[in-house]
Amino acid sequence: MKTGFSYILTNYTNTTLYTGVTSDLHGRIKQHKQKRYPDSFSAKYNINKLVYFEAFLMIEDAIAREKQIKAGSRAKKVMLIESMNPQWDDLFYRIEEFL
Repeated sequence: MKTGFSYILTNYTNTTLYTGVTSDLHGRIKQHKQKRYPDSFSAKYNINKLVYFEAFLMIEDAIAREKQIKAGSRAKKVMLIESMNPQWDDLFYRIEEFL
């Protein structure tokens, strides 16, 4: 059984949101920050600030949650982010505090 995470990233000005899923949250966010895939949406729009994430026991649940978040409006995503992270801080450096 593989664990998983759904997450939301934004850019420095919090104007563009990106929702993703991964089995390795720290490693995946590091890839975003390093622009590992230079032609990707997140690299193109400089989206690398982790503002929200959820952990799941099964990757399938994380994938389902990612689809649910993506289907929601921006307003719903903002409410979700602010429920966990009202200051929109970059949580990358504090991931371990939440796990």
